[in-house]
Amino acid sequence: MRLLSFASKSFDTDLADFCRGTIVTREIADSVAAILADVRHRGDEAVSYYAAKFDGAKLRARDFRLKASDLAAAAKRLGPAERKAMTAAYENILAFNQKGLPEGWTGKNKHGAMVGEVHHPIRRVGLYVPGGEVPLVSTVLMTATLAKIAGCPEIAVFTPSNPQGRISDGLLAALDLVGVEEVYRIGGVQAVGAMAFGTLTVPAVDKVFGPGNAYVCEAKRQVFGTVGVDSLPGPSEVMVVADETARPDFAAADLLAQAEHGSGREKVFLVATSLELIQAIHAEMLTQIKFLSRTEKTQRVLAEGFLAIQVRNLTEAAQVANYVAPEHLELLVKDSAEKTLVRTITTAGAIMLGNHTPTALGDFTAGPSHVLPTGRAGRFFSGLRVADFMRRTSLIRYDRGSVRKAEPVVSAFAAMEKLDAHGRSVKIRAL
Repeated sequence: MRLLSFASKSFDTDLADFCRGTIVTREIADSVAAILADVRHRGDEAVSYYAAKFDGAKLRARDFRLKASDLAAAAKRLGPAERKAMTAAYENILAFNQKGLPEGWTGKNKHGAMVGEVHHPIRRVGLYVPGGEVPLVSTVLMTATLAKIAGCPEIAVFTPSNPQGRISDGLLAALDLVGVEEVYRIGGVQAVGAMAFGTLTVPAVDKVFGPGNAYVCEAKRQVFGTVGVDSLPGPSEVMVVADETARPDFAAADLLAQAEHGSGREKVFLVATSLELIQAIHAEMLTQIKFLSRTEKTQRVLAEGFLAIQVRNLTEAAQVANYVAPEHLELLVKDSAEKTLVRTITTAGAIMLGNHTPTALGDFTAGPSHVLPTGRAGRFFSGLRVADFMRRTSLIRYDRGSVRKAEPVVSAFAAMEKLDAHGRSVKIRAL
């Protein structure tokens, strides 16, 4: 266990060094750039090549897209318990995100002119859903549901297949539930390239959404500008802030839950107000990990990406959280401290409050999307919401009376900026 003390003189440097581990290496960046360039140049041929190389799936271009009947058949094969759970999660996600649908408005400005905003769904969106060994069925609901609420006319989903070209029934059933019909069994950087540049088989999208590993996240960064991207949600992160009221077994379970993603680049933070509490939680982790099915990969994440931080009080804990900007933040603290921390911690992707709110509830069923910023991107990105699937256009309408009121202002700015044609275009309307 790596342990830092907030009181240490080197704390700021040590914490920055640990967080810097999320920065993409030159090797990853160069590899991604080469794959994207190949997809842009060779299209479907390159996509097939990398699907075989990385996923072991021998796919021809005509095999990329699944049939609608494949989704319906998978839904029928799903067991009653799974179907019930999926529907329950979908209903919560739908109810929560419908409240975030932006509305247009109009009003009058100081000149008496009409101003306002209108919102339109993005025409064609591409949703990346991690698959393979850990098919993220919940990511379908956490992305496609929002796109449907926004009213996006075209929703294309991309997810990697296994070597036999199959995708999990749960993932396909979730797509069927939400009502998505355009699904491609393509994953990795090649999927991001196909979304961004288009191929003969895959029409390009306008914006790319969804989480992925370090390579997928870097691919989204590199194609930004050619297409839009939602944010840069990469390998999972969690920070547990604990005081004397925290249950060590609960805290340990939640730290292990995020570590079990197992890519090796996850970040797991424990911030606690005493060394004794850190030791108790760590002891629980060592006990509980023995009973996990993904023990080896979880241990690798903990060996490289687990950091315990001892703070003297929750004010210091808030400072740590604001610097790290964790994807998931759990506050296992006394009730009287919750409101203060929620008010002072301003960079977390999602905050879970209290001993009975594990991150897994947010991952699967609470309502807010689990597509959240990682790698300190929470300083400037927020979690996925319906508005991300829409674009805003402002409206302005002046008449002769209001343009007369605005003319002196425009003339002054035109003079300051030496743009006399700007000033004239208003002045001739105010005569």
